[in-house]
Amino acid sequence: MKKFKPLFVLAALIFAITLIVPAIMVAPFMEGKANGKLGEELNRNKEKKEVVPSEDSAAEVAVYRTAKKRIETLPLDQYLEGVVAAEMPADFEIEALKAQALTARTYIVKQMLSKDSLGLPKGAQVTDTEIHQVYKSDDELKRAWGMDYSWKKKKVHEAVQATSGEILTYQNQAITATFFSTSNGYTENSEDYWSNSFPYLRSVASPWDKKSPKYKSSKVIALGDFQKLLGVRLKSGNTIGKIVERTAGKRVGKVDFNGKVLTGKEIREKLALRSSDFTWEKKGDNIIITTRGYGHGVGMSQYGANGMAAEGKTCEDIVKHYYQGVEISSAKSMLALITAKK
Repeated sequence: MKKFKPLFVLAALIFAITLIVPAIMVAPFMEGKANGKLGEELNRNKEKKEVVPSEDSAAEVAVYRTAKKRIETLPLDQYLEGVVAAEMPADFEIEALKAQALTARTYIVKQMLSKDSLGLPKGAQVTDTEIHQVYKSDDELKRAWGMDYSWKKKKVHEAVQATSGEILTYQNQAITATFFSTSNGYTENSEDYWSNSFPYLRSVASPWDKKSPKYKSSKVIALGDFQKLLGVRLKSGNTIGKIVERTAGKRVGKVDFNGKVLTGKEIREKLALRSSDFTWEKKGDNIIITTRGYGHGVGMSQYGANGMAAEGKTCEDIVKHYYQGVEISSAKSMLALITAKK
């Protein structure tokens, strides 16, 4: 048996080496894993990125809370999240929400730089209603969204942060970034609904709106109420006025009621219609009115924006479609001016 001893020692030595050498090679890496230094460093870097303040955070907005009858002052980015969440469904495509964030920031920056305080209490810059932009606080959103609050809030936050410090401009000036829910397939020239003509608020096609749940609706108004609300007298028969003018957006421009002419806008407002694209018919003592679209029709269609985003269009594609000739620009100098006014 003695003659086999050298072979036995050699085999044992080789076996020991195979165990020790890999352990020595792995040891430096295992140490890093064991004490978590690598993970901690990554987390630390991630945290640093997350706490970098956005360009919006330095500016503040004084919002008049209509229901509470008081002014609340909050950071611009927080205000914008409350506006985007209130003005556009959070389950819309992220690119549509980014487009909405751009319009909201453009509006408030322009408003804060202007001296327009019409209808505002002293110290307030905007209300929380459609007079300016609808705004909802975090508590209001929690009540409205319930179990969906976390993911919806995260999505809106992402849209606002992704466009931080950016606004829409035309010839280096912040635009009047109007928007509405649903078109009739086309948007309106601004002067066809309001008195001012803006080169970037032109009528464009918006075929995506036909998929909107708000695209078509009907309303029944008693004949007597119809005449009283419009201040007209209808002749016997089934004729209800004559459309004598159409807008560029294919809505009703003007209607002649036996010599009394009303605009489509006037009729929409007096009868509380969803749109100024309407048709009607008399049935017995009632007028049945069918409308297409929802809103004034000027600027960006929200459902149109969502339809574009669903087809892969970007936020930039969307805003440049609905606002002709505009650019996405930095608002840094404007925000600095607003902050300096404090």
